[in-house]
Amino acid sequence: MDTKNIIQELNSILNQEEIKMFMRLQEIISVLNKSSNLTRLINGKDYWVSQIYDSIWPYFEDKSDDFHKKKYIDIGSGCGFPGLAYAITHPNSEVYLVDSSRKKTDALKKIINEMDLKNTIYIINDRIENLARNGQYRHKFDIATARAVAKTPTLAEYLLPILNKGGIGILYCGKWNMKEQEKLDNSLNILNGSIKKIVSKLLPANKGERNVVFIQPNSKCPDIYPRKAGKPSKYPLGN
Repeated sequence: MDTKNIIQELNSILNQEEIKMFMRLQEIISVLNKSSNLTRLINGKDYWVSQIYDSIWPYFEDKSDDFHKKKYIDIGSGCGFPGLAYAITHPNSEVYLVDSSRKKTDALKKIINEMDLKNTIYIINDRIENLARNGQYRHKFDIATARAVAKTPTLAEYLLPILNKGGIGILYCGKWNMKEQEKLDNSLNILNGSIKKIVSKLLPANKGERNVVFIQPNSKCPDIYPRKAGKPSKYPLGN
């Protein structure tokens, strides 16, 4: 499947303005990549499938879900995926992009300055373990996402403390099995959360299997979580 065919397939969920914005985003990242080396997924199907399609398909899979006009946060945004992809397709949402790398948040600021995005967007250079203990962010978000950041039990510890009562955490995973689900369930029990649903898809252009796990808080996450920086990844809950 070539780039033209991939974009044609994206036409089923994106309008022409959004396609043009993603083309502009590709141009900006390509320029920044020459000096900052942000990502290798910037050409052809690497960009249009592994970055764009993979970032946005969960929001269009179930028509009964409403992801518009939300307070959204993306942890470990890197060069902007899935966070900027969500912003482009949900222009009425307030968007927070978080990364612990100064190089990446500086690049995100440059991208935002050159994109005509309609959202209010905040770029934050910090670790989520610190951010989630700040009252300005704790239990404040409708949607929280993490992609290519850590194992799901660690992601649950990152995301549940920042979700509000009706919030949804979206965890992007590769292959999924019952052992992985058991570990996640164990961590969610500790964090006062649960799995809402798991959605699976084979990505176009033979880009492999993708599973997205939607988690939700059942009640407020205990105050001791997330633990101090580094502990959630080094000692995952649920093992």
